[in-house]
Amino acid sequence: MIDKEEILTKAKNQSLDPSIIEKDYVIGWLLRGIYHMEQIRDVWVFKGGTSIKKCYFTDYRFSEDLDFSLLNTSRESLQNFQQILSESAEWVHDHSGIEIPRSAIEIDIYKTPLGWDAIQAKLTYNGPLRRKTNLPRIKLDLTFHEKIVLEPEKRVIFHPYSDLPQDIIQASCYPFEELFAEKIRALAERTRPRDIYDVIHLYKSREKLKSKELLLHILEEKCKFKGIPLPSLQAIQTRLNIENLNSEWQKMLAHQLPKLDPFEEFWASMPNVFDWLYQ
Repeated sequence: MIDKEEILTKAKNQSLDPSIIEKDYVIGWLLRGIYHMEQIRDVWVFKGGTSIKKCYFTDYRFSEDLDFSLLNTSRESLQNFQQILSESAEWVHDHSGIEIPRSAIEIDIYKTPLGWDAIQAKLTYNGPLRRKTNLPRIKLDLTFHEKIVLEPEKRVIFHPYSDLPQDIIQASCYPFEELFAEKIRALAERTRPRDIYDVIHLYKSREKLKSKELLLHILEEKCKFKGIPLPSLQAIQTRLNIENLNSEWQKMLAHQLPKLDPFEEFWASMPNVFDWLYQ
């Protein structure tokens, strides 16, 4: 495990709270602990904002939770999650010194609004900052019934810290096109500040797409699966309270970035995204 000073130095250099840097560090090791396990490395498909940060763009916003879609996992196997996470936590401790107590692993199996199984797990950890009380936690969200159009791909887990291991462990991830389509779909359903941030940044990196037609195909499949229409700027503008979004912008994103550009700049770019997408 790296020392406290490395966390504090990185936090100072990036004008961020040390707890954000420490969590990113622990997330990197936890991902390694998960994907070293042969029985789940091809079943847990990493997605969401943290996958963009840890497997695609190192200069992306920091993220705090881990999101996975689960493949070929039966209801009967739900009872194994405590053991899987406990073994991952033990591996992390053995290889890094980060403490993730088994007794503090919480698992909640619940039904989504559509009646599908889902799991939320919370892992308490003690990392380089060596807290004595109020230990932080990492939340894992695991869903079973997601529409995955493309084959997951293996991506190296970024670890920009001095204890970078020599062996390479890769995460099974949503491909770039699937991530992008999922974020556009999220705009249609919830439109949170982070969704706008993510869509604009992925749009700015659209040269990484194999094709826009593939992105549209995935988006159509995902919206059909969810039973919602394709997102449109007009529909989003009609139902949103822009003032509320603006007020939430700093609160939800400022702690994840060294410098957060104004909400107005991102929102002004949104018509470009939809003009390009449906051109």
